[in-house]
Amino acid sequence: MLERVAVHQTRLRTPGLGLDAKGVALGSKGLVLLPSIDRLVAFFALYTRQGSLADILRSLVVEVVKSKLGAREVTLTFSAESSDRMDRAAEIVRLAGGYTFTGTSRHFVQYRDAAAPFGYDVPQILHADAGLSLYHSAFSQAYEVEKKIDVRQLLLRLSPHPDPSTADEPGARILVAEAGLGPALIHYFVRSGVDAEVGVAEWPPDSSFDEAPVVRYLFQVPEIPKRMVPLLTSTPGIGVYIPVAPGAAVLSGFRHPVNLRACPVFGDPGLVLFRHPGDDPLELATVPALGDVRAFARIESRSQVLRTQSTRDPKKIAAISLPLRLVPSTEPWRHVTATWVRGPDIDLLRQVAYSLGPDTLRRARVAFTEEGIFIRHQTGIEGIPVGEFYREIHTGLLIPAGYDALPAVAPDVLHRAFGAPAGQTLFLGRDGRALAIPNEAFVSLEVALLEAQEWAPAKSVQTGVTAALATELPEVFLSSPGVRPMRDVSTGAEGEKG
Repeated sequence: MLERVAVHQTRLRTPGLGLDAKGVALGSKGLVLLPSIDRLVAFFALYTRQGSLADILRSLVVEVVKSKLGAREVTLTFSAESSDRMDRAAEIVRLAGGYTFTGTSRHFVQYRDAAAPFGYDVPQILHADAGLSLYHSAFSQAYEVEKKIDVRQLLLRLSPHPDPSTADEPGARILVAEAGLGPALIHYFVRSGVDAEVGVAEWPPDSSFDEAPVVRYLFQVPEIPKRMVPLLTSTPGIGVYIPVAPGAAVLSGFRHPVNLRACPVFGDPGLVLFRHPGDDPLELATVPALGDVRAFARIESRSQVLRTQSTRDPKKIAAISLPLRLVPSTEPWRHVTATWVRGPDIDLLRQVAYSLGPDTLRRARVAFTEEGIFIRHQTGIEGIPVGEFYREIHTGLLIPAGYDALPAVAPDVLHRAFGAPAGQTLFLGRDGRALAIPNEAFVSLEVALLEAQEWAPAKSVQTGVTAALATELPEVFLSSPGVRPMRDVSTGAEGEKG
C-alpha cells in the first residue's frame, strides 16, 4: 500500500521524488504504463487530438518491458517539467486504459489522483535489481526493459482508416502517377489550365528480381478543380494525397489514426505518402526537382501554324474577336496584393501611413504616376485599407478585386493578349483599359513616404569651455584641532572691553 502525501510534508522516501511549488509529489520524469501496443496508439491519438507532442517528443522514450511473470507491457517516459503537464497526461492515460507514475531513475510511484491530491509515497523500497520498479496503490511490480520502440517507425506501420470527409477538404494536393500515366496527366493539366508542378521520383525495386528502380511522376497541385476530382481519384495508377503535416501526406478519403501535424517526426526535405491499408507507405529521402507542367506543353512549329491559318478567311477570324470586359464576381477574394489610390483617397493614405507598422512599410512597394498611386504588397494589401484593391491573376497582371475578366480565358492567355510586356506590371481598370507601370518605378514605401527633414548647423564655442576645463579645482585638507580648539575665539565680554 502507498502512503498519501500530506499538506506541507517535506520528507519523502521515494528516491528522486520532491515537492513542486503546489506541494505535489513530483519527480524529474513522468512514466506511462500501457498494457499493449494498441493502447499506445490510442494514447497518441488522444494526446495529439487535444495538443501537440512537440513539447515532450525530445525526451520521449517508448519501451517494451517484461515482468518476472513474463507479461509484456509498454512504457513511455518523458520529462515531467510541471504538475500541469502530468495532470494532462494522467487524464489521457486514464482514458486510454493505462497508469501514470512519476519518479527520477528506476523507482516510479503512482501520480496523484482524486484520492491523494498531493500524490503518493512508498513506505518501503523494493529490493530488486530490475531496471524499473513501479509502485501503485493496487500493485508493486519490477520490470526489465526488453526493447525500444521508435515513434517514427511506429507511425509508419499504422494503416490509415477510411474517412470520406477528407476528400472534400480544400487545399493543396500531391498526386503520384505511374510512369505510363505521367505524360498524359501532364498534358491534361496543361489543356485544363491547372497550375501544377511535376517531378520524377525513384524508389528501390519491389523485389530482388527487378534491376531497374520504380519510377513514378510526382505532382504538387495548389488546388484541384472539383470537376477533376472524380476522374483523378478513380483512375487506377493515380493516387491523390492530402498533405497533413510537413513531410507527410495521406491518401484522399483516408485519415491517419494519429494527428501527424501534432506529432512532428516527419519533415523536410523528405516526404512520406501513406497509401491504402495494407500497402507500405512511399518514402522519399528528398523531394525530387519540380518544374511547371506548362514547360512540357506540346509545341507547334511556325510553318504549321501559318499553313493552318492560310486555309481560313482572315475576315471571319477578325469577326469573332471580342473586346475584354470586367464583370462583378461572387467568388471570394484571393491574392489581393495591390491597391490603386487616387483622388481624395490620397489624403486618406497620408493619414493611414502614420498607423502602419514597420513590417508593412518595409515590404510594401509604391509607384507614383499621373493616374494615381499604385501600392503592392506580396503577402496581402489588407494592411493598407485605402483605394481600390487589385488581385494578381498572373505574374505582372492585376485586375480589380471582386471582378472577373470576360471572355473567361486562362490568365496566361490574357497576359499574352496584351503583348506580355517584359519588366512592366499591367493594371486593368473597371472600364477595360490597361495601365502599364515599369517595375523599376516601384520603390519601398518607407523610402518614398517620409519627406526630407530640416536641420541647422550649431556653432561650436571652445574658448569658454577650454578655460573652464583648465581651472584648477580647490583642495580641502583636514588637520587636528589640537588641545585647545577654541583658543582663537574671543568671548563677548572681552570684545566690549576692547
